[in-house]
Amino acid sequence: MEIWINPACSKCRSAISLLDAEGADYTVRRYLEDVPSEDEIRAVLDRLGLEPWDITRTQEPAAKELGLKDWPRDAAARDHWVTALAEHPKLIQRPIITADDGTAVVARTEEAVRDALSR
Repeated sequence: MEIWINPACSKCRSAISLLDAEGADYTVRRYLEDVPSEDEIRAVLDRLGLEPWDITRTQEPAAKELGLKDWPRDAAARDHWVTALAEHPKLIQRPIITADDGTAVVARTEEAVRDALSR
């Protein structure tokens, strides 16, 4: 199990606390320092069953600078979104837990973290 975090994020710290309380075996990836490649982002999206715009933090300054709210949300634009996430990792929703069964969850709630633990 791996968790992508930003240590400054309270949701990330809460998820880590719950994983620790449950005795989970996991690896921390500080994705702002260890930026995921486009291929890694695509793989996580596949595991999540989501599209890149589903995990994009559209209120971030970089999102506003890029004009993301006006970008198309379709298959033709998917790679453009993935590139933006790789180039601006602050845009990636957090935390993301990749579960042992090959799936992943955006673990912003206690329920989502528990869901990842049960997989």
